[in-house]
Amino acid sequence: MAEGILRHLRPDFKVFSAGVKPEKEVSPYAVRVMEELDIDISQHSPTHSDTFLSQAFNYVITVCDHAKDNCPVFAGEVKHRKHIGFPDPYHAEGTDEEVMQVYRKVRDDIMLSLERFVLDENI
Repeated sequence: MAEGILRHLRPDFKVFSAGVKPEKEVSPYAVRVMEELDIDISQHSPTHSDTFLSQAFNYVITVCDHAKDNCPVFAGEVKHRKHIGFPDPYHAEGTDEEVMQVYRKVRDDIMLSLERFVLDENI
């Protein structure tokens, strides 16, 4: 969701998303809640963070609560590292609507935080 939101906020940016334990596919709940904002992430695919370890980045932003402690060391040049943590909605339980509410809450928190990030960093 963070990748889709940041691409939406700054379509001129090159944005990549990766995880230390990526799932096989993007959660259908994530796809659905992003569609509510007219952001299509249905063609995104989970990627392991090892894919990007030697690349240079202006920013490496960790977003899952556990990612800050589990994020691998990037060998490429990284100008800025930032952690903006959120609970992982993938583990939400309950009815379909209850799970959707968890995904919406995390989505909205990500949106607000990344809007603030873009403004604060003046990028």
